[in-house]
Amino acid sequence: MASEEASLRALENLMTEFFHSCTTNERKREIEELLNNFAQQTGAWRHCLFFLSNTRNEYVMMYSLTVFENLVNKMWIGVASQDKMEIRSCLPKLLLAQHKSVPYFIRNKLCKVIVDIGRQDWPMFYHDFFTNTLQLIQTPALAPLGLVMLKTTSEELACPREDLSVARKDELRKLLLDQVPTVLGLLTGILETYWDKHSVIASTPPPSPTSGESVELLGSLFQGSQYSKLLCQPMAALDNESHQLCCLVLECLAHLFSWIPLSTSITPTLLASIFHFARFGCDLRTKTKTSSFISTSSNGQLNPGTVPPTSNGDGRNGQQSESNKVDRARLGVLAMTCVNELVSKNCVPMDFEEYLLRMFQQTFFLLQRLTRENNAHTVKSRLQELDESYLEKFTDFLRLFVSVHLRRIESSPQFPIVEFLALLFKYTFNQPTHEGYFACLDIWSVFLDFLTTKIKSRLADRESVLNRYKDALVLLFREVLNRIQFRYNQAQLEELDDETLDDDQQTEWQRYLRQSLEVVAKVMELLPSHAFSTLFPVLQENLDVYLGLQQFIVTTGSSRRLNITAENDCRRLHCSLRDLSSLLQAVGRLAEHFIGEVFAARFTDALAVVERLVEVTCYGSQTSLYDLETAVPSVLKPDLIDVHAQALAALQAYSHWLTQCYSEVHSQNQRQFINLITSAVNASSPLITTKVPEKLLLSACHLMVSITSTVRPVFMVSLPAVQNIFNLITTENQTHTLPQEARLLVCRALSNMLLLPWPNLPETEQQWQTRSSSHANLLAALTRQYRILRGTVNITSRQPGLDNMKAVIQQTLPVLRDIVDSISSESTKSRQICYQSLQESVQVSLNLFPVFIQQPDVTDEMLAFFLTLFQALRVQMGVAFTGQIIHTFLSMFTREQLAASILQEGSAGCRVVQKFLKILQVVVQEPGQAFKPFLPSILSLCMEQVYPVVAERSSPDVKAEMFELLYQILHQNWRYFFKTSVLTSVQRGAEDTMENEAQFTAAMQAFGQSFLQPDIHIFKQNLLYLESLNSKHKLYHRKLFRTSMLFHFINVLLQVLLHKSHDLLQEEITLAIYNMASVDFDAFYSVFMPEFLNGCQGVDTSQRAVLARNFKLEQDLPSFTQSVQRLVNDLRYYRLCNSSLPTGTIKL
Repeated sequence: MASEEASLRALENLMTEFFHSCTTNERKREIEELLNNFAQQTGAWRHCLFFLSNTRNEYVMMYSLTVFENLVNKMWIGVASQDKMEIRSCLPKLLLAQHKSVPYFIRNKLCKVIVDIGRQDWPMFYHDFFTNTLQLIQTPALAPLGLVMLKTTSEELACPREDLSVARKDELRKLLLDQVPTVLGLLTGILETYWDKHSVIASTPPPSPTSGESVELLGSLFQGSQYSKLLCQPMAALDNESHQLCCLVLECLAHLFSWIPLSTSITPTLLASIFHFARFGCDLRTKTKTSSFISTSSNGQLNPGTVPPTSNGDGRNGQQSESNKVDRARLGVLAMTCVNELVSKNCVPMDFEEYLLRMFQQTFFLLQRLTRENNAHTVKSRLQELDESYLEKFTDFLRLFVSVHLRRIESSPQFPIVEFLALLFKYTFNQPTHEGYFACLDIWSVFLDFLTTKIKSRLADRESVLNRYKDALVLLFREVLNRIQFRYNQAQLEELDDETLDDDQQTEWQRYLRQSLEVVAKVMELLPSHAFSTLFPVLQENLDVYLGLQQFIVTTGSSRRLNITAENDCRRLHCSLRDLSSLLQAVGRLAEHFIGEVFAARFTDALAVVERLVEVTCYGSQTSLYDLETAVPSVLKPDLIDVHAQALAALQAYSHWLTQCYSEVHSQNQRQFINLITSAVNASSPLITTKVPEKLLLSACHLMVSITSTVRPVFMVSLPAVQNIFNLITTENQTHTLPQEARLLVCRALSNMLLLPWPNLPETEQQWQTRSSSHANLLAALTRQYRILRGTVNITSRQPGLDNMKAVIQQTLPVLRDIVDSISSESTKSRQICYQSLQESVQVSLNLFPVFIQQPDVTDEMLAFFLTLFQALRVQMGVAFTGQIIHTFLSMFTREQLAASILQEGSAGCRVVQKFLKILQVVVQEPGQAFKPFLPSILSLCMEQVYPVVAERSSPDVKAEMFELLYQILHQNWRYFFKTSVLTSVQRGAEDTMENEAQFTAAMQAFGQSFLQPDIHIFKQNLLYLESLNSKHKLYHRKLFRTSMLFHFINVLLQVLLHKSHDLLQEEITLAIYNMASVDFDAFYSVFMPEFLNGCQGVDTSQRAVLARNFKLEQDLPSFTQSVQRLVNDLRYYRLCNSSLPTGTIKL
């Protein structure tokens, strides 16, 4: 006894020393090692039992419990049965004796250790484990402890970790499911008892003008519902102890609901009890700011149903009241968590559907409480007063209801869907936070998707479905539209941040606008004419303000000023311009609803929009509003620029409408169409200059690109404004003035005009010859300086003018690459002309490549250009020239060159290798025999030069490209390895005739090696490649693979599952194992499995026999998957049980 006392004192001192701030890391490591060694010795638990019973030191308690936890979870199988009995007897006694005196985290840890024992021994050796818990719950003084035990049992036994065999996991779940009705009955009883005990029906508050609201607020919703009266009862006033107990019950229920299936065990009484407590969250008294017994509302009236908590004369201060609010809100949050666990389940048995309906009725009763108004509170102020977590939970509920269950409930006569939408509307537009509003908009989006799908599937009664919801949709459209306008919602909109970018590269304001416009667009799809007739007048109103600004422009000398200076006028103008910008985006977002089948029906509306947009863009460019001096330049100047840019963007959105107009209506009214296009070009052309702000310049360039690539008007090339742009771009001293992105877009637009076929015209009228020579002239002008570099033979890093040469290359090649890219999917004629114009520049690039091979930033640009050429113009380049290019590349990329580049991960050199491998991917995918002669050297480069460098390094980017190249070589050139004739495929008995076997084997080994490495992306990609080769070429069935590789691959994949290193890919790995095993199930079961199990370390013969027996000889995928999962789980479990532990006595 004395020695145990001494050990306890020594342990307390060690623990205090360990956590002392002055203790060095070295000393901490020594103490840690000492403690670990003590814990490992046999019988350490007896000392720990003594420590737990005789110490008040929290560190010592925690350490002792950790020793027990380790013993139960890792060594239990080796503990003598007598010792187990003693532990099972002592720990619950210790818990009962100390649960009130120890800190809660020690109590919880002790509960977990006892539950861990139950996990191992219940019911066989620990038959009263669960009964003890139930008895605790039924003993009033010990109920909280019983509930902690129950929750821990649910957490640890329902979804146990992997340290149990599958058979035991199944047994535990079954045992627990058998107990569910009893447990739920007990928990229901507690909730009901405490509600009834503390219910304040008897103590009716003084009457007030609003006391009749409880009955009224049911309105037409769920009249006669048997629970409506219950839910109208005044709230229970719980004391602290009752509150804690009810919280524990709700926490238990929330966890139980996360895994038990929906069934009649979840009784109507239980649901009603949960909803009683859900009211704590939506009852305003959860946040009343009061320090007296009875709260008064702003007009001095008593709030109905408020009851003095106690009248023992001591009163409550504001702090107590505040903590009481938080407590009551917590009950509401926990109750809603229970509800959400139930609602999140998509699989609803027939006999539970009625309960579900009842649940929704009860929740919408709460929604009605949340959104009611009275003299004291508007809806918004009510929601602001409520606990944020409660509102979040409630919004989660609404989202789950709409996304998972609306299709079930919507047609039920007992569920008034339209009234529900009215409540959701009030709830949405009174949200106190932006995040809350966004979450509600998401719910509306889901509802609108549901409605759109329903209408598409029931075209016959489309009108009746729409009419049912029309009023709700009309209100929603108008309100969302108002919410994005400063005119109606200035205070909220000014709070939104429009500078900081989030992970999606948008500001808070842009996100707000985008989400709002998505809802607007979805309503537009359902109610096009109404939406348009609501939106267009609002747009017109703001446009009139904008178009009227011309009269306020005052010109003095060379400066132009906007003569609006009064602060109020400036603020109103700012708001109007911001609104116009948003409305222009809305109009642009709706463009898709004017094209296709509805083009003719909505032609007049669309024409009105496009004419207005053309007018606005022309006005903006003519008056150069972006160039004005204003009274508040930091605000009004960006506003004017933004409106102009958004008008151009909105017009660009209608380019598909203009295309349809060109093909369908152009012939009837040519003048109208020509005017629209001419005006649009006239609006863009003056903005294509360096003097214009970049935002506006890019909007103009994008509009030009859309007109030239989508609409493609014949007359466009002859417009004076277009000729001006040609001159600007092709005049040499102007070449470098536009920013790179704008220059790229303008050159693309000019090239498109000359290369893309004109719509509605036969081939003979396409004027290819004239356009071809114009295009050649355009490219000659663009590449003039680049072609001068042709004679460069060698360079040195110190050579004068090297930077200028690089600048020319890096400015010219992106433009050429973009031009080629934009015609890659066009007709052969367009690509032919493009290549003719480019031919000289391509030759120059090939000559310069060896010269700049040591300049990775230049070679990166060159290879990017060649990659685009190969992807788009390889046919036009011809076999001979393509061969010359590949030959040049292969000879330039020596092993040393490749290694040096690859080793600098993330560098330009590394990107060069990636692009080179991408070019080779394009080459090996080319059908026909033209490039087959290059296969051996490409394979050799891949396997002998690139692979050895990347094999043992992470190099994820190069590796990904290299394996894709390897896959494409195998997939596109299968006959290079397997000369399978039609005859051999018919004669199943015939063997594969193989060629280039060594290279094939090397490729397969590279794939196999990649499965032993940690990079999960490469692993996933390569697994998909193998599966693809199997589905397309029967890879796993080929004799070479089947006889010498198949089992190796299955073994590697099983080991990966065992090590849990790539757990995210479990399904994919198991499917691959199944596909490999299915080649020959007999061999898999009779040869591979015994070999695999015999080779498994850490298990004994009898365990191997159990593992083999449990792997069912099934050949269907679900059963096989189950067997693999069981094998992996049980093998890990056995290894855990068998892991031997060092013994020896260590004295502290």
